[in-house]
Amino acid sequence: MTITHFLQKAETFEITTYSPPSEPKQLRETHVAYSGSPHKHPYDDSRIILIADPFSRNTFYYEFGREDVAFAEELPNLVTPDDEAVSMVRIWVKKGSVALRTTPFRVEDTN
Repeated sequence: MTITHFLQKAETFEITTYSPPSEPKQLRETHVAYSGSPHKHPYDDSRIILIADPFSRNTFYYEFGREDVAFAEELPNLVTPDDEAVSMVRIWVKKGSVALRTTPFRVEDTN
């Protein structure tokens, strides 16, 4: 019997274990939770984009400063019937922070 498959070196994956916030009640008093699909900002590494409902036709997105995000929780992934998966998170943002909420719209006369 000959060996046709050899062992390969396994690569390591960074896994972040869930750890609840140390003071959940205090977090609710000083922060606001937003849920969505996180994305890297296209040109500013100090900001993150959070798409509220990535599979909706009428979606919008938030833009937050990274320094304003105190805590993030992984949520279950969303999966389409075509097996396209999108990761979802809940982030806690400091109250009083300046953020952007962007909603796309079609330019038309409003008469």
